[in-house]
Amino acid sequence: MTTIIIGAGASGLAAAITLKRNLPNEEVIILERLSVAGKKILATGNGRCNLTNTAAENYSEVRDFFEKIGLALRAEDQGRVYPYSMKAETVLEILTEKCDNLGVRLITDCEVTDIKSDLTVCSSKGIFSANSVIVCTGGTAQKNLGSNGSGYKLLKRLGHNVTDLSPALVQLTSSSKYPRAISGTRTRCRLRIELDGTSVAEEYGEILFTDYGLSGIAVMNLSHIASENFAKRNPKKCVAVIDLTPEISEKALLAHIKKFDTLRGILGSKLWDIIYRQARDDDETAAKITKNWRLIITGTKGFDFAQITNGGIPLDEIYEFESRFAENIFICGELLNVQFPCGGYNLDFAWHSGIKAAKRITEKRYDKNK
Repeated sequence: MTTIIIGAGASGLAAAITLKRNLPNEEVIILERLSVAGKKILATGNGRCNLTNTAAENYSEVRDFFEKIGLALRAEDQGRVYPYSMKAETVLEILTEKCDNLGVRLITDCEVTDIKSDLTVCSSKGIFSANSVIVCTGGTAQKNLGSNGSGYKLLKRLGHNVTDLSPALVQLTSSSKYPRAISGTRTRCRLRIELDGTSVAEEYGEILFTDYGLSGIAVMNLSHIASENFAKRNPKKCVAVIDLTPEISEKALLAHIKKFDTLRGILGSKLWDIIYRQARDDDETAAKITKNWRLIITGTKGFDFAQITNGGIPLDEIYEFESRFAENIFICGELLNVQFPCGGYNLDFAWHSGIKAAKRITEKRYDKNK
């Protein structure tokens, strides 16, 4: 029996290892379009690979998977879990070495051009016949690392739908000159997104002011809302409303100004100078702006900078990651229309989906042999 895995990323490598551990006699072949496996894994977590989170739904499963293949983990702030070495290259080395030891065949520089319902896979390096196919080619995010969304086209030919795609976990751009004036400043704030004056979502966390606009975890976690808006033909006016002092009330801010004639001791000199200038030297207005600083958002940094893709194959078109339209074809990872916030949750889902697909194939093999 043969399983073809399309894509040697997180989902594909987890699926290959799980399948070979469960079914040692299974022929497992990974077809990877790029010249190396796991290129995006090396870039995750700023090169440290935030591979799951202790609060993630599938944390126990993912932790057990890595512990069984010899990768030690460590939990850091906010439940983020990294390899003990704090190096993404360690994760990839363990995964690829395990694949090699188990006898997984990896074919690189291999572009898949078609998947037929009879499980024939056509590629730039020949035609392969399989008993199961796992598609985990990734989305369209991080194009600079080789993602091109090719999996969506393959699956649409099999009858699947693809929702509108937009960048997610991505930086926001602003027409305001103020972020540029304090570029490099980080602060913990409450961020709210308004569309045509209506508040649609909010988040508390770090914001980083940049030359182009806004970055930071709070921004990234709300970026899909702005991204979806700007993907529309007639987008609504998008404004980021920032509470620069979520732990301090407007009344307390005003009292501080009255006592010290400034908020420099709270906001820092650069930010306070901007706020007070906007307030036209009026203390009450300055306190109000500090609690509701409004910056016009003009767009996002796009797919090149996005960590994940917003949208994809609808979840109601799969069952235990198996296609409802084509038996024995499985869909994993970022191809699916499911997104999570920063902190290891999306990578956790990628590992889980590959593991789960492999387990489902194992169950089907055993059922067939009964």
